[in-house]
Amino acid sequence: MEKSLAFLGPEGTFGEQAANALAQEEGICNPVLVPCVGLRSVVEHLATGMTDFAVIPVENSVEGGVTESLDSIWSYPKLWIRRALVLPIKHALISSGKISDISEVLSHPQALAQCSNWLKLNLPNTLQLPTSSTAEAVKMVTGSKFRAAIASKSASNFPGVKVLNYPINDVAGNRTRFLLLHCEEIKQKSNFASFAFSLHANAPGALLKALSCIAELGLNMSRIESRPSKRELGEYVFFIDVELPNGEVKEMHQLIRRLEPLCAHLASFGSYPSSELQLD
Repeated sequence: MEKSLAFLGPEGTFGEQAANALAQEEGICNPVLVPCVGLRSVVEHLATGMTDFAVIPVENSVEGGVTESLDSIWSYPKLWIRRALVLPIKHALISSGKISDISEVLSHPQALAQCSNWLKLNLPNTLQLPTSSTAEAVKMVTGSKFRAAIASKSASNFPGVKVLNYPINDVAGNRTRFLLLHCEEIKQKSNFASFAFSLHANAPGALLKALSCIAELGLNMSRIESRPSKRELGEYVFFIDVELPNGEVKEMHQLIRRLEPLCAHLASFGSYPSSELQLD
């Protein structure tokens, strides 16, 4: 039976690369990839049953958390992380024209930020325009002599464009972690677990009590990030990843039980394996 995966489209994005790699890791043969406009739409495709899986970027080594992804999974707390994949990110400058004629550069805001120093040094007078995805930027610059896009090198396969410079990202070790989301929790040997919570009140020591639960179980917190709850000023949602040293999930279950009385809302996204894709 065919399995479908939603990703941030159109074709040619890093999200598509991650979706193909995660499908292979999961043993999904001939996956049906469904491109979506916007990361919230990617998550909604899974949450409403339009696809079997969803693939979203959650964290970049240069720019940090992908806020739209974090806000989306908090909105749908019954989704589970099936697996994670760290994808090396190498950006290319792509256009139909020459680099000396470029006056506008288009890309996803994360990609523009990850190449900001290169742009400042090499195209200091260009106007930077955000788009919904890197591949969408390539489509928008196709045929233009004064516009260029920042995207993956594979996006230059679109007719009428070519790579003007590669790689152009500011940090050579630029990487993004992608999540494969599913509607069912799978019991499996895992090395990471993720959850998010909001507290009963913004009171002294409230967050410390919650974080102490992690330390008391001897778990290493590999990431913590806060997002506004969007309900009132000063109220936050905390997203946390912890390492499971022996691949066992019992510590995570204990942690959730300890956190529940301390939290106004608590969402567990489950435990999952994480790997890294090596690219040339």
